Amino acid sequence: MIILQLVTLPFILSMALFSAEPEAETTASAAFEVDSTHSTSIFRTQHMGAGMFYGRFNDIAGTIQFVEDMPAFDITIDIASVDTNNSRLDSHLKSPDFFNVVEFPVMTFVSTSSKKIGDEKYEVVGEFSMHGVSKTITVLMAKTGQMKNSRGEKVGFETEFSIKRTDYDMPYGIESGSLADETKIIVALEAGR
Repeated sequence: MIILQLVTLPFILSMALFSAEPEAETTASAAFEVDSTHSTSIFRTQHMGAGMFYGRFNDIAGTIQFVEDMPAFDITIDIASVDTNNSRLDSHLKSPDFFNVVEFPVMTFVSTSSKKIGDEKYEVVGEFSMHGVSKTITVLMAKTGQMKNSRGEKVGFETEFSIKRTDYDMPYGIESGSLADETKIIVALEAGR
């Protein structure tokens, strides 16, 4: 009986280890790396109570993972990559009047939960941090596609949401009426593995 127990225990332990390996491998391989070249982040706000002013950030990094078929996002945007097609305006946006890139070089979004609410649509809750302020926000993420070929696998997501600059201690131009407080942000992600 003792011999049977001695043989059985190592066998059970080894089987438990082998059966755990595929699950760990699946979790580790689930990460998609954001492709900065094929991803974009655009912002829009009203200028002088009239037209809509657009800008973009050219440098986006991060990962998208699927946990039990639910997407999880960890996204970082380099503020210094702001691009309005006007170098003078870009410099002003990088200054302490706006983003203050020296002190706050990145903005981030890290999801904490997601829930499927429709066909390829997810309600995603996460921590959005910008200009030294972090707030929990909820965004609607639409899965724009997923494909796999001999070069790997790609997945795409897109969201748009609005924030108030005053919530992130960026009030420049609001009192004078030159710029609106509300700013729309559109993020389109392509990620691969």
